[in-house]
Amino acid sequence: MLPATRNGLLLIGVLFHLVYLLSIFDIYFRSPLVHGMTPHRAALTPPAKRLVLFVADGLRADKIYEPYHNETSGQTEELAPYLLNKLRTEASWGVSHTRVPTESRPGHVAAIAGFYEDVSAVTKGWKMNPVEFDSVFNESRHTWSFGSPDILPMFAHGASDRSRVDTYMYTSEFEDFSGNGDRLDTWVFDEAEKFFARATVGSAQHTQMHEDQVVFFFHLLGIDTNGHGFKPYSQEYLGNIRHVDRGIRRLVDHFEEFYGSDGQTAYVFTADHGMNDRGAHGDGHPDNTRTPLIAWGAGVAKPAPLAAGQTAPGHDGFSQPWGLERYERKDVNQADIAPLMTSLIGLNYPLNSVGTLPLAYLDTSRKY
Repeated sequence: MLPATRNGLLLIGVLFHLVYLLSIFDIYFRSPLVHGMTPHRAALTPPAKRLVLFVADGLRADKIYEPYHNETSGQTEELAPYLLNKLRTEASWGVSHTRVPTESRPGHVAAIAGFYEDVSAVTKGWKMNPVEFDSVFNESRHTWSFGSPDILPMFAHGASDRSRVDTYMYTSEFEDFSGNGDRLDTWVFDEAEKFFARATVGSAQHTQMHEDQVVFFFHLLGIDTNGHGFKPYSQEYLGNIRHVDRGIRRLVDHFEEFYGSDGQTAYVFTADHGMNDRGAHGDGHPDNTRTPLIAWGAGVAKPAPLAAGQTAPGHDGFSQPWGLERYERKDVNQADIAPLMTSLIGLNYPLNSVGTLPLAYLDTSRKY
């Protein structure tokens, strides 16, 4: 009788722990997204017709904002002179604060869809969608995206109309961590130039690009690749920031030329996550969670620099070494970027967005 009792208790114990373990997965690996809600947008005319989004994967805020002392030349220089010139002359800027896990997929979902990825996405390896979700791209009239096959498909496949989101991607084999990753960004910039060359007057692409509520997305993976391979204080990582700055300048020139500098284009530059000095990310270390945000163009508030020696609002010890104290630092949470982008071009806010519209970034009427 005693052995049978012991075996029975053992069986009950095993069953209890199995049920307990399954309940944990059922609770925490279930998406919290709610479907079937009514979309909303700002009722007034938006300030911009089109949005251009640049995401520099793996770029931490301090590496782009702070001056770099070149030990070879003995001189101090800016790694992103074009973007920093925009900051000083026509942009709103700050630090975008991410959340854990500081990985590429959750960071892009937060910035483009406006919510923080639930843990169920780990069942897909942070690549594809366990549950489909709404995004800025899905709400746009059309989106053209360029970059990595690790990021672009999840927004294209998740669109309610897949023909709404076009993707231009290199192959997975092209992502080689053993070499300099700036070739990934070169591919994006070159592909974008080919894209503009195909948009000849009278073509369907030319007509589509001149519609309102369109989005252009450029995913730049080189900085993240070089950070993993060579660490974020390496010449490869820092040089890739210079490369991205030059490439963005080229692309902005193309956009302004194509649209005749009509003042209807809004630009947003940010990153999905940062990187610690070991060349890793994923946890909540400040090097991983603090990323740059620079926005300029139609509908974006321009800077009002203070006199020399004065410090504008928003600065703290983190930004003190940057030499940008005259320009107001406007920090946001990463999910706030999605409502900012939708407001600039008049889209519906993504249905599951938890972001708050950063009003300080907008140059619009009080009524808007």
